[in-house]
Amino acid sequence: MSISILTSPSGHGGASSPAISTVHSDIMYTHILTHLDGLTLASAACASSHLNSLVTEDDKIWRDLSSSTWPSINDPRVQNVISTFPSDHRSLFYDSFPLLDYRQIINNNKINDCDYNNSSCDKLISAVDIFYNGELIFSKFKETETITCGFNCCPFRVELLDPKDSFQIEIPDPNHIEVTGSDEYHKDTWREYLLRSLTLSWILIDPTRKCAVNLSSGKPVCEVEKWLTGEVHVKFAVVVPGTATEVVECAVMVTCGLGSEGKVRVREVSLGVEDMKGNNLNGKDSLVILQGAMERVKRVRDKKGGGGKERYEEFVKKKREKEIKEAGRLNVWDTCYILISCLILVLLLCRFVSSGS
Repeated sequence: MSISILTSPSGHGGASSPAISTVHSDIMYTHILTHLDGLTLASAACASSHLNSLVTEDDKIWRDLSSSTWPSINDPRVQNVISTFPSDHRSLFYDSFPLLDYRQIINNNKINDCDYNNSSCDKLISAVDIFYNGELIFSKFKETETITCGFNCCPFRVELLDPKDSFQIEIPDPNHIEVTGSDEYHKDTWREYLLRSLTLSWILIDPTRKCAVNLSSGKPVCEVEKWLTGEVHVKFAVVVPGTATEVVECAVMVTCGLGSEGKVRVREVSLGVEDMKGNNLNGKDSLVILQGAMERVKRVRDKKGGGGKERYEEFVKKKREKEIKEAGRLNVWDTCYILISCLILVLLLCRFVSSGS
């Protein structure tokens, strides 16, 4: 059965196509709205006032959609926090589903000293889900207290796994992985297979401000191999505005290594915040920056399907340019110091020669 949703005259004798409002709300909800993804639902809400009322007034649509997208939020403690949001699960979805674009700041409102005075928050909630080939393999939420002296002064870091905990990802046997195209087989093919199949979301919730942000790029942006242990750090990262004109990197690191029987052992899932020099920011600075990302950075669609990798690569490029510029500045100062030292040495030598004669 096809349903026309045209609301304008058809142009034939003044007759009009059936309006969307003529479709019973139960039919719209059961057979149409519940089968749409979040972005389509949001677009539908902008199409007409009738659709807007159907989409926005019933939180069950957004609750089901959010729960299936991020199973980690199903814990009753997280649900209690979400229920305090202005529009419940719809607010959570709007905050968390799109990607962050650090280049677009709402009203150009950058972080200042006032943000440090108004950054009071008792705790942050992390809701994390990891998928492999679309199947959920890890789901957990964790609360992080933000009022302790240790949080404010120490580097900001959220660890989801205890030192003795781990979980496994079953992948095809590395010796039997089919490699297509021009790629050639090598012993580390499992890493490439993992990078293509792994997705992650890290939703950070501020219960005090009743807002949230997704600090993951969705897909991995890069990998770092630890040759001593044979492990690989798979990085998911987003870039957010920092203080002044700086930007910072929020990086989720998944540490894994190849185990037996084609299984990958994951022993660490952590979140940290670094500046452009690679320094880990403390909890106090990180909290202000993360709250700024929640409230001021615009969300955009992932049109190219590459997650946030493109924006991360742009950040890495700027980071390298800054390092080269600072290295050049240091070289100039080093040259000046050498010339001044040589000049002083020459003057002292001339004085010594003149006094001896």
